[in-house]
Amino acid sequence: MEQFVYGVDVGGTGTKIGLFNGKGFLKDTVVLETRTENKGVYILQDIKAAIFENMQKHGITPQQVKGVGVGVPGPVLGDGTVLKCVNLGWDVFNVAKQLQLITGLNVKAGNDANVAALGEVYRGGGQGFSNIVMITLGTGIGGGIIINGKIFEGATGSAGEIGHIMVNDEENELCSCGRRGCFEQYCSATGVVKLMKKYLLTHPDDSELRKLPKYTAKEIYDAAKNGDAPAIEVTKKVGEIMGITLAKIATVVNPDAFVIGGGMAKAGQIIIDSLLPSFKANVFHAAKSTEFKLATLGNLAGIYGAAKMIFDE
Repeated sequence: MEQFVYGVDVGGTGTKIGLFNGKGFLKDTVVLETRTENKGVYILQDIKAAIFENMQKHGITPQQVKGVGVGVPGPVLGDGTVLKCVNLGWDVFNVAKQLQLITGLNVKAGNDANVAALGEVYRGGGQGFSNIVMITLGTGIGGGIIINGKIFEGATGSAGEIGHIMVNDEENELCSCGRRGCFEQYCSATGVVKLMKKYLLTHPDDSELRKLPKYTAKEIYDAAKNGDAPAIEVTKKVGEIMGITLAKIATVVNPDAFVIGGGMAKAGQIIIDSLLPSFKANVFHAAKSTEFKLATLGNLAGIYGAAKMIFDE
């Protein structure tokens, strides 16, 4: 009897569901709105309905479903207990047990960033490595840690909160976490744009970015590739901060590789090239050989990693 696995990636606005066959190949995807009203009470019911509708579409029986893996945007303990998901309106509860109760299917849950990291190890930029740290550079900075091929959750499910490592104790502006000087204030896509705007306000240098009403981090890196002097200065500064911060992480975790993803990573190899000098200069000597890879699965990393949690059982 052929076996199937569902991988679910729950986001604040949308939820992706992937159907995988027993060999781990993606056969179908479903995207649905994440209904967060009434403290997210509809979310699991909507996931159940979408899975069963998909099972019917493909003629799959419950006995053929090995399980459902779920990634959610918040700290998750090893038993599937979510320690609040602010974006979903959820308080503390065991999402794995609850979804298992209403579907009758085997369910395993994890933090979305950790699950995405597992997905990149499984089928993406982290293939061939057993120990990686993934960094997602977007509006903020997320992270996931994979040790010996398994997600490392930490004591309270919050391992991998790389964006909130303090890198500047003289910062006056607040981070979204309520503290000051966090890594994501400088090296997230949002942080890079802020640094660029500050630079242009205090330096008269000509820049192609001055002609744009607004610009993204990727456009800043593209300008740097084109020889734009202010963009080069800002991306160099971001690279220095990123390299030093990742050197600290590598000195503690000693991963085989860092996998860099998120929207900002679409800028490509320049992200890695800009951080390598400060990484090499600051990392413990035994970790100097740490490799750097770009993520390749994009927004599918979460469903691949969620499915892998079930395949690994």
